[in-house]
Amino acid sequence: MSSNVLHEQENPGNSKFGFIVFLLSESIIFLSFFVGYIVYKTSSQEWLPLGVTELDTKGPFINTLVLISSSFVIYIAERYLHAKNLWGFRIFWLLTMLMGIFFLYGQAVEWQGLPFSFTDGVFGGAFYLLTGFHGLHVLTGVLLQSIMLQRSFVAGNYDKGEFGVWATSIFWHFVDVIWVILYLLIYMWK
Repeated sequence: MSSNVLHEQENPGNSKFGFIVFLLSESIIFLSFFVGYIVYKTSSQEWLPLGVTELDTKGPFINTLVLISSSFVIYIAERYLHAKNLWGFRIFWLLTMLMGIFFLYGQAVEWQGLPFSFTDGVFGGAFYLLTGFHGLHVLTGVLLQSIMLQRSFVAGNYDKGEFGVWATSIFWHFVDVIWVILYLLIYMWK
């Protein structure tokens, strides 16, 4: 057994602490984007790009429901893993991945139909920066989920610890919370 694996089993708190510090640093990045968005929106006389009166909320609302629902689905997957039911874990974990992919597809469709670009004023830049940076996190979450799913097919991989699954799940919940804040800021705040 390698020393890294042995060390993680002896003191899993270090890994969890490091991961929490990572999420806090990501939170600070998003917080700075949120504050910038709020400051610019409240101080700009012409916020939306020329010709845009409001954003379509139907597609983003569906995306929001899918992403929020995926947090419950990944939780169910974790419960199956704790119960040592690998097939239940795999099914719900894969469903979470598919929901993340659906979200990314919905975001791509929305971007394609928008009447403004990244260079259309502060709003255009802020919109694409915020939604794109969040989309990058969703993509990262889906990739991490695919790694954890693949690991479930290696016998004994989850017998002595599930840190990777725990960290991926916490990351996914983080991505969901960030999206809810973004949705409220960008689509609901008039």
